[in-house]
Amino acid sequence: MAIAPLESLEFANCPPETAQYLVVMLHGWGANYHDLKPLARMLDLPHCHFLFPNAPFPHFQSPQGRAWYALEREDFQGLPEARDRLFQWLQILPENTGIPPERIAMIGFSQGGAMTLDVGLQFNFAALCSCSGYLHYEPQRRPGDFSPTLLIHGTQDPVVPIQAAHQAKTQLDQVGVPLDYFEFSGGHEIPAIALARISQFLNQHLLQKET
Repeated sequence: MAIAPLESLEFANCPPETAQYLVVMLHGWGANYHDLKPLARMLDLPHCHFLFPNAPFPHFQSPQGRAWYALEREDFQGLPEARDRLFQWLQILPENTGIPPERIAMIGFSQGGAMTLDVGLQFNFAALCSCSGYLHYEPQRRPGDFSPTLLIHGTQDPVVPIQAAHQAKTQLDQVGVPLDYFEFSGGHEIPAIALARISQFLNQHLLQKET
């Protein structure tokens, strides 16, 4: 039985057919694919096409919200299916967009950050960024290089405590993920100072690819 594809929204700061880079942005638990779209303009990355996939499951409390899996359950119901659907969706992006993996980046917030650190690290993308994210799995070494990865977290985050970022940093470093780490004084959010750090990271690892 075929796995249903993910729905997505898009934004391009140039004609999509002329875009040289692709940025995928994964929303958090209880939000939906509209949530991070305003950040595409704020990041001000030239020649970029942005895609915002919708998480596959309805949120159990929010009529308009979506979930990558049931975070409210100890068994994280739905995680295997979400992994498969996101993996397949990402796998065909180069064919669908004409943009190769080395010109693709992923940014995820909260539960979307967790999915970025899980599924995104299975690809050789130019860059990954987890904002207010966490690990929901035990990372393992694998053949080949991991993508450069940026972890961003607020020191006063009441939803995903800063200790989760420290743990992710330690575990990912142990398996050889090349990491940048940035803390800001704030909560469960992506403030201007974090956006500036993301923009700097993507300019370094994504936009400096030779055309």
